[in-house]
Amino acid sequence: MGFRMGIVGLPNVGKSTLFNALTKTAAAQAANFPFCTIEPNVGEVAVPDPRLEKLAGIAGSKQIIPTRITFVDIAGLVKGASKGEGLGNQFLANIREVDAIAHVLRCFEDGDVTHVEGRVDPLSDAEVIETELMIADMESIERRMANLTRKLKGGDKEAVAQERLLKQALAALETGKPARSVEVTEDDRKAWDMLQLLTAKPVLYVCNVAEDEAASGNEWSAKVAHMAAEQGAGHVVISARIEEEISQLDADEAQMFLGEMGLDEAGLDRLIRAGYDLLGLQTYFTVGPKEARAWTIRKGTLAPQAAAVIHGDFEKGFIRAETIAYDDYISGNGEAGAREAGKLRVEGKSYEVKDGDVLHFLFNA
Repeated sequence: MGFRMGIVGLPNVGKSTLFNALTKTAAAQAANFPFCTIEPNVGEVAVPDPRLEKLAGIAGSKQIIPTRITFVDIAGLVKGASKGEGLGNQFLANIREVDAIAHVLRCFEDGDVTHVEGRVDPLSDAEVIETELMIADMESIERRMANLTRKLKGGDKEAVAQERLLKQALAALETGKPARSVEVTEDDRKAWDMLQLLTAKPVLYVCNVAEDEAASGNEWSAKVAHMAAEQGAGHVVISARIEEEISQLDADEAQMFLGEMGLDEAGLDRLIRAGYDLLGLQTYFTVGPKEARAWTIRKGTLAPQAAAVIHGDFEKGFIRAETIAYDDYISGNGEAGAREAGKLRVEGKSYEVKDGDVLHFLFNA
């Protein structure tokens, strides 16, 4: 599984510049890392992972297939979006379909780029969008609770559970806190996710800074970092203009340019890694002469469920998983060497897959 990240922000914060740069960068990647445009505002890019190329090199894989992330450039937001102002309805509909929100905040001064509020204040910008989402959630909750009335009178257990969760969310929202601040038990997780509350989505704050501040950030990005820490959210500092320039360069030129800017890696890499951390995602690999492939799963996923990411039948007929840790695969120079060194393990249904595992699943057809 990959994941969908919605890029949101007020007008003129660099949201679309960042989206266009990220997707152009992906288009410029080697043939093994293709880019495809699904819709005008949706781009799918390969998740950069140098481990995959190393594995492919050892196994002599003919094809390298990375896991993928989908970026959704969500319609610009203005005050009143929850009431349908601007492209509000489209914004709210699109945001329900993503796994996480990358909230682009303007952390730069530029007299040629007018801020919609006439000032640079990323914390206030964040509050505008959060407030609109909270208003939309409260209205949604009130409608849902009204629709549950008949089922509640009939003693419907599912409706009772849904009402309880809706009330918990509403209580948080009425005190000015997003739905993601509600502690949800594992038993309630599925029902909670089905509520599709906008403020339940994990948030990654993207501080868009000037080119000369990309490596160190600035006072505004520092304030955003503090806010993110208080909320348990993620944050990353990026210069959309640098990303735009990188998108026009080949790999060697891009690396040289990054070095000149004092950066170790492109913003795309940092953004994706921060998104993975935010959602608790990790990667495992399948490797062979035909292809080396990366697969995305949530941390804590058991072997049968990890196998299901490849094909549902793998989970149904799961027998065992032959497992080699990434470092053991590299040090053994492949499966044979790892096996001879006693590093290949046979794991059953209760095995919790680790990041970097090289797996081969055995199953009944």
